[in-house]
Amino acid sequence: MVKIIRSVIALAVLAVALRAEDADLATERTLKDLVARQQQLFADAAKNQDTPDFDQENFKSQLQQLADAYKVLLRDHPGFIEAHVAYGQMLWKIDMRRPALAELLKANELDKDIPLVKNLLGDYLAEEGQPIDALPYFMAAIKLDPHEPLYHYNLGLLLYAGRDDFLKTGQWTRAALDHAMLEAFRHAAELAPDRIEFAYRYAEAFNDLETPDWENALKTWRALELKAQSGLELQLLQLREANILLKQQKPDAARALLDGITEPQLAGQKQKLVAQLPPKLGK
Repeated sequence: MVKIIRSVIALAVLAVALRAEDADLATERTLKDLVARQQQLFADAAKNQDTPDFDQENFKSQLQQLADAYKVLLRDHPGFIEAHVAYGQMLWKIDMRRPALAELLKANELDKDIPLVKNLLGDYLAEEGQPIDALPYFMAAIKLDPHEPLYHYNLGLLLYAGRDDFLKTGQWTRAALDHAMLEAFRHAAELAPDRIEFAYRYAEAFNDLETPDWENALKTWRALELKAQSGLELQLLQLREANILLKQQKPDAARALLDGITEPQLAGQKQKLVAQLPPKLGK
C-alpha cells in the first residue's frame, strides 16, 4: 500500500510540474507574439508614416492595445524579466521615457546581469544630461557582453559628449579620456566591420583628440575606400582625405583629390575645400 501511495503522489507532483511547464511555455509564446506584433507595427510605421495612406489613429490604437496586453502579462507575471524589457523598449520607442525607465529598472532589479538593460539605462541617463551616472551602466554592459559593438560605440559617444563633465570630476585627464574614447570607437569598428557608421566615427575620432592625429586619420579614411559601395561614397571619403591633407599643409595632394570629385551632390562641400587652396603658381 505504501508503494502505491508513493506512486500516486509522484504522479500528482509530475502532473503539477507539467502544468507549470505548459503555463511557462504559454507565457513565453504570449510574449513572443507581442514582440512580433510590436516589431511589425514599428516596421510598417517606419515604411509608411510619410505616405498619405498612413493611419496615425490606427497606429496609436494598436500601440494602446499592445500596451494593455503587456500590462496584463506583467500583472499576471510580475517577475517576467523579458516582458519588462520588451515593454520598456516599446515605451522607449514612442518617447515615453519615464514609464520605460520604470520597466527597465524593474528588469535590472530582477536580474542585474542583462547587458541590454544596462545599455538602455546608460542611454537614458546620458540623454538626461547625466554622463557621470551613465558611465557605470555602459561599462557594465561591455563587461557582460564585450563582443557587442553597440555598447563600445555608445561608450565612445558618451566620453566624447560628456568630456567636460568627466574632466570636472578631477578623476580624468584629457589624455585618458581621449585614449578611452578612441579605443571604444576602435572596438566598435572592429567588432562590426560592416557597420559603416561605426567605421566613420572611428575615423572622425582622430580629429576629436586634444592634438588631432591627422596621419592615422588619413590612414583610416583611406582604408575605408576599399569598402566604398558606390562612386558617391568613394568621393565622399576622398573629400575627408582632402580636408586632412589641407590641415597637414599638403595643398598639392589635396588639389589632386579635389580635381577628381565630380559628384553633383558633393559640389558644395568640394567648393568649401577648394576655397582653402592657395592659388596655383604661374609658369
